[in-house]
Amino acid sequence: MDQPPPPRPSEAMEAQAPWRVLEFYSGIGGMRYSLASSGVRAEVVEAFDINDVANDVYERNFGHRPCQGNIQTLTASDLDKYKAHAWLLSPPCQPYTRQGLQKHSADARAFSFIKILNLMQNMNFPPQMLFVENVVGFEVSDTHDQLIEVLSSLNFNTQEFILSPLQFGVPYSRPRYFCLAKHESMCFHNPSVNNKLLRTPTCLTLNSSTTQNSYEQNEDVLEVVCKPIRDFLQIHIMDTVDQDCSATTSDFKKAGGCTPSETGSHDYTVPLSLIERWGNAMDIVYPESKRCCCFTKSYYRYVKGTGSLLATSKDHKPVPKENLEFSSLNELGLRFFSPREVANLHSFPSSFCFPDHISLRQQYAMLGNSLSVAVVAPLLRYLFAEA
Repeated sequence: MDQPPPPRPSEAMEAQAPWRVLEFYSGIGGMRYSLASSGVRAEVVEAFDINDVANDVYERNFGHRPCQGNIQTLTASDLDKYKAHAWLLSPPCQPYTRQGLQKHSADARAFSFIKILNLMQNMNFPPQMLFVENVVGFEVSDTHDQLIEVLSSLNFNTQEFILSPLQFGVPYSRPRYFCLAKHESMCFHNPSVNNKLLRTPTCLTLNSSTTQNSYEQNEDVLEVVCKPIRDFLQIHIMDTVDQDCSATTSDFKKAGGCTPSETGSHDYTVPLSLIERWGNAMDIVYPESKRCCCFTKSYYRYVKGTGSLLATSKDHKPVPKENLEFSSLNELGLRFFSPREVANLHSFPSSFCFPDHISLRQQYAMLGNSLSVAVVAPLLRYLFAEA
């Protein structure tokens, strides 16, 4: 327990020996894409996830199948053998969501995360860095208290954030909690915010000339600097996307990253029966909009509170929802965002795809459980930066 963490390779060896990383709750690979996008010289030495369908997707995109099984069965010696410098964790969010029972650490889905935290205290080679992602609400849970208690006992400094893709130019409102932790033998680039919870990404810059107020903006201001939703749409979903809208495409589509299971055969049109029943509760956006709501794992199964719907009719200008009547709603050409478009709004690369056997509902569910690469990549870059 008193042994030092595994040594960081010397500068002379740095090119040959990247940071060693363990990825827990790896899902469909959002964290790994973020690590790659960050530019950090790192190697994922193992990933862990209990969901075999998510592991199919991960394996399809990274050529490696995560270790499948209950994380609670891992021991300190199991983890010591990897001699990882960093752990990246995105544990189940259901114990902390507003819609859930909010049982926090008493929820069985929180047990594995608490078990991993406690293992750190019994390891010979504990990690030097931790990165934790979860929903807003985690920061006021007793699980969070246990996280901070364990990290403090192991002499870690923490910096916590609540950030949304809107703050990074992506028209997607998905605020999430993040904890960055470093052993005291290492330093954050901006140690003045140690042990604080921040709601702006200002300190993430490695350029000291950036002003503290550069990100202090409300969502209305942020929407002005975001790209329009049209930049994240697929051009080949015919009959629903207005041609004028689909003429402008984003960088995501330049490599044509779409699988047969995502194209052609699916009808994303919102049924008239749903419009009649839930029209007043729908969040409707337009190709020129600069904000859409968070997509949850229930998107496409339900329309209320699960994510935005896209108005595709070229004959209608954006209208405030309170001014829309059923007849107007029916003329908007409402459709669901496709899985590829949801992946685009999560800033997944165009190369990302689902295996053909993954159903449409499964695709939406797994994307709803994933994370924003646009937010996590700069956080990881900042975490791994050596002051």
